[in-house]
Amino acid sequence: MLQINNLSFRYKKKAVLNNISFSVKAGDHFSIIGESGSGKSTLLKLLYGTYDLNEGHIFWKDIEILGPKSNLIIGPDFMKYVAQEFDLMPFITVSENIGAFLSNFYPKEKKQRIAELLDVVELGDFATIKVKYLSGGQKQRVTIARAIANQPEVLLLDEPFSHIDNFKKQSLRRGLFKYLKEKQITCIVATHDKDDVVPFSDRMMVLHNHQIVAHDTPKALYEHPKDKLIAAFFGEFNELNGDIIYAHQLRVVASSELKVTVTKSYFNGHFYLVEANLNDNIIYFHHDIEMAVGDVVYLKINSRLHSQKTDHGA
Repeated sequence: MLQINNLSFRYKKKAVLNNISFSVKAGDHFSIIGESGSGKSTLLKLLYGTYDLNEGHIFWKDIEILGPKSNLIIGPDFMKYVAQEFDLMPFITVSENIGAFLSNFYPKEKKQRIAELLDVVELGDFATIKVKYLSGGQKQRVTIARAIANQPEVLLLDEPFSHIDNFKKQSLRRGLFKYLKEKQITCIVATHDKDDVVPFSDRMMVLHNHQIVAHDTPKALYEHPKDKLIAAFFGEFNELNGDIIYAHQLRVVASSELKVTVTKSYFNGHFYLVEANLNDNIIYFHHDIEMAVGDVVYLKINSRLHSQKTDHGA
């Protein structure tokens, strides 16, 4: 288990994280979300031992993870950290980059391992291409493959699919996270993308104002968002009488107390996101067909998720 106890960290005098405590079970997928500047990336770097803590302790099982004051080389052997910047060797091939830290004593096994990892990150067709000729998204996939080459116990991923286009992103997520589960590699992901979290995470933590504001399963946080910051992560929502109501929870009916006037329809594939005016306030709901500007319709709430009023912006 990864155990974080009362962690606090400052850049000079600026607080970045304050009194952070949580744990991650071995083999779990744990996600950290929050707005830009909330401390997600800094927390990953602290878990890797990049910085010295101002306060607190980090343990993996019975091993304490310490910063550069205690280690000439940062990062424990059992852990790998994939940053948003790539640290690859540009003048050798994709296969050579992935196999750079694999033993040469067993060439057959090394070749099989590289082929397996190329398949996980969907780069089989690029095995013999030099890294300098790859796109940013392809380089990101090489970086991930190299990080898991020696099958670490813990993998830290900072916005792991930020450079990867939507044509590859969905299948890559499924393949990578399935592989990590099968190999029982503990995975901690810092992300702003709900598609990195909702289908895959065992637990999810929300950072805001330097501290943890929520920590639960994605399903629980989605169904019972405690504030607008959390609801906004999952999609369009409305605040009605202090309750958070997602756009998909509103449906058009023949008559109700919620009378709105349509101001815009946005095509979203299998539905339209409709913007409407409710007593001089903007409200959003889903509808299966486009609605015309000026249409007057009535809405009903399918189900209500309890929430608290909050000062966070929508």
